[in-house]
Amino acid sequence: MEDIQKILSDYWGHEVFRPLQEDIIHSVLEGNDTLALLPTGGGKSICFQVPALAQEGICVVVSPLIALMKDQVGQLQQKNIPAIAIFSGMHRREIDMALDNCIYGKIKFLYLSPERLTTEIVKVRLQKMKVNLIAVDEAHCISQWGYDFRPPYLRIAEIRELLPKTPIIALTASATPSVVEDIQEKLQFKKNNALRKSFERKNLAYVVQHESNKSNRLLKIMHNLQGSGIIYARSRKKTQDIAAFINRQGIKADYYHAGLDPAIRDQKQKNWLTNRCRIIVATNAFGMGIDKPDVAFVVHLDIPESLEAYFQEAGRAGRDGQKAYAILLYDNTDILDLEAKTKRDFPEVETIRQTYQGLANYFRLAIGSGKDESYPFDLSDFSRQYKIPAIQVYNSLKFLEKEGYVSLSDALHLPSRVLILMKKDELYHFQIKNKTFDAYLQLLLRSYSGLFDEYVKIRETELARRANLPKRKLIEALEKLNELEVISYIPQTRLPQIVFLRERTDAKKLTISHEHYHDRMSAALARVKAVIKYVTAGQQCRSRMLLMYFGEKESARCGICDRCLERNKLPVTNLEFEQITEQIKDILLERPMLMHQLIPLIIGVKESETIKVIQWLIDNGKVREVGEQKLSWIR
Repeated sequence: MEDIQKILSDYWGHEVFRPLQEDIIHSVLEGNDTLALLPTGGGKSICFQVPALAQEGICVVVSPLIALMKDQVGQLQQKNIPAIAIFSGMHRREIDMALDNCIYGKIKFLYLSPERLTTEIVKVRLQKMKVNLIAVDEAHCISQWGYDFRPPYLRIAEIRELLPKTPIIALTASATPSVVEDIQEKLQFKKNNALRKSFERKNLAYVVQHESNKSNRLLKIMHNLQGSGIIYARSRKKTQDIAAFINRQGIKADYYHAGLDPAIRDQKQKNWLTNRCRIIVATNAFGMGIDKPDVAFVVHLDIPESLEAYFQEAGRAGRDGQKAYAILLYDNTDILDLEAKTKRDFPEVETIRQTYQGLANYFRLAIGSGKDESYPFDLSDFSRQYKIPAIQVYNSLKFLEKEGYVSLSDALHLPSRVLILMKKDELYHFQIKNKTFDAYLQLLLRSYSGLFDEYVKIRETELARRANLPKRKLIEALEKLNELEVISYIPQTRLPQIVFLRERTDAKKLTISHEHYHDRMSAALARVKAVIKYVTAGQQCRSRMLLMYFGEKESARCGICDRCLERNKLPVTNLEFEQITEQIKDILLERPMLMHQLIPLIIGVKESETIKVIQWLIDNGKVREVGEQKLSWIR
């Protein structure tokens, strides 16, 4: 077993681990199932990558997002660590070759989507690999009470039966106490073992502002705060509009969302990371896996759908330890819009059935077929063909995903790939007999190496230019060679992928439990209620509210959020403030009364201090004046 300090230094250039990382790594190396709870930017990936490198064998990493998998595989490969990813959209032969490399090659990390992990081909090959660790990233996805539940995660435990001696590490940056318990139960931990670093971010000031003119407020924020920032907006159009507005004010900004061409997204991201662009305005598609330490502020222009999502997104500010700000702007209509949107996320059952039947027709799937198959999916084309509004299609698919029927992956760019299927002597004879195709095959062989051994990425535009041919004619030749089984040609795609997690069933027999449907809706509405409470809270420290939501009951006031700054103006200690407030609350909950009646009832403090606390409670919406100027506690 290699020394973990040397691995950290050799591959990451760090001399010491961050707090708790070393404890987590030792727990894993001792063979313990381990749940690692670290805040966003806390260095979760090192917690499984280092112990995997310290031992012989391969680490299997389960991750829900293709973009995140590709990003981590790319980072490992840059460090000369052999890593590959298998995900939706790959050809069966590609998957077959990748798995063989894991068995017979020197691959150290195999990244899999949860849908691929439990396919028969993967399960059979896993038993032939020397797996030293199973890592489950974004582990909150396994809990149906979590904010991002994904049914394929529930099947991860099946792999434990195939690899009974292999420890498992689950990692997340956002889990409530009930989700923490659920993760360990669902992954069949041999014993509970959650290692937690406090989610507290001492350098991050949380601010919530009720604002009707968000654009003007945004300008003030950008002028008052130096450094780079992220601005989150819910719609793609809004990201473009806000970025254009900021640019007109002379501040360099760009927009980012999942609908952009991957190459354009990568360039925008790179410009922001290298400070050629100060502000990135984005949907929540931006940020996962990005580690820019010097983000000075994160602004949300819309109320997020859960505190888990907000905590992750806001937590992208201030990773360098310098003072940073997480600012949420809202007005009253935002609250109504969020509640309405949450209800729209649960379409009528009949709409869900229509969407499922439409998928079966769209992909021409017979009943009983399709299990584990992946198909490129054009949502707008589907919506047009089956006359179901796109938003209803999307929400129906997300519900079908939560019920375990299908999985909808994020959109990504998969370049065209080619593998020559014939042996070299067979190909030579084919070329002699088929002069029509000889030129195309020679073009491929001259342009790319390794075509007999693995799938090679190709660019049809470049090939057509070299051959002085129309691109369409070149593609037709490649398609014909594919039909003749001379080559395997996989055209590029930029579409999301639909994976059927079960055999296609009769839409009339689709099982959608009434109780399940309403339980999910209730859980979603409860998360929204927690967000609204955070936004509209009168006096509580913002940081304490977030930490309490994640189970940290004993946290202290942060002293730097908007509520704490108001509270800091009072000439009383924390203890005195709490004592006075509790007395006022107990008295006013029994009956409203006039201020001059209330003040003498508060014991143990000066009258002047009591008056200032009462005024603060009124200003911050915890106490109000009712009839005849009586004071009443707002429940």
